Amino acid sequence: MSPWLLDGDPADSVPITDRGLHYGDGLFETIAVRDGAARFLDLHLRRLEGGLKRLGIPVPARGRLEAEVRQVIADCAHGAAKIIVTRGTGQRGYRPPPAPAPRRIVGVTPTAPAPRQHYSRGIELRLCHTPVSANPVTAGMKTLNRLEQVLARAEWSDPDVAEGLMLDVRGRVVSGTMTNIFVVRHDRLHTPPVHATGIAGIMRRVVLDQAGSIDLEARETHMTAADVGAAAELFVTNSQIGIWPVRRFEATCFAPGPWTNKLMQRLAAIGVIECAP
Repeated sequence: MSPWLLDGDPADSVPITDRGLHYGDGLFETIAVRDGAARFLDLHLRRLEGGLKRLGIPVPARGRLEAEVRQVIADCAHGAAKIIVTRGTGQRGYRPPPAPAPRRIVGVTPTAPAPRQHYSRGIELRLCHTPVSANPVTAGMKTLNRLEQVLARAEWSDPDVAEGLMLDVRGRVVSGTMTNIFVVRHDRLHTPPVHATGIAGIMRRVVLDQAGSIDLEARETHMTAADVGAAAELFVTNSQIGIWPVRRFEATCFAPGPWTNKLMQRLAAIGVIECAP
């Protein structure tokens, strides 16, 4: 059986007229699967529902999406489930159809665990040249338009570099190509705001929530690449990896710091098993 469902039925293709293919007219969620369970599924579905409402795309029934996710991940020990909702098929041209029939694509891809040294020693982070556009209308959402991230990720092939840092056209830090970024300065946690650009990551939200439980003040703060290099601690997050400390950014070296370690312990305690020592 196909590991992908199209509107609830096994499939390996989508109609060529789909607006997600033509215009990137839709949203997606990528969900960590561990031992047949979808991690933070409720948070992912809430973000998806909120984004679809912002785009004016009818929201699929929550129970239907939950059932389809559970169907495709039932036998998956370690993987990434994906939900894609497009506006469906419409007439030619940018104008959305007056009564859209959204299309649901749900599937899972088996994945290998990340190397343990990414958690114990940290990763190498480089600075990307490709900038991220700013648009408050779509900021925070995981739209199907990821070309900027594709171009940024194409900038390097060094296997020792695990992630790239992306800036906006004004030189302010936005995120990694696939992650949100956090810095610790003066015993405060800082991450770029996402009201004008960037992705409101699920793990970003979890980390911000958990910071309070260890008495670490968290703020959304505009920052530059120089600010990142001057941080006391530096780490990146996403739903698949949890937290990766950064051991090197360009010419600056770091070690996993006490606040990073405490946050990793908190995540491990609530089910992000990768972060366990």
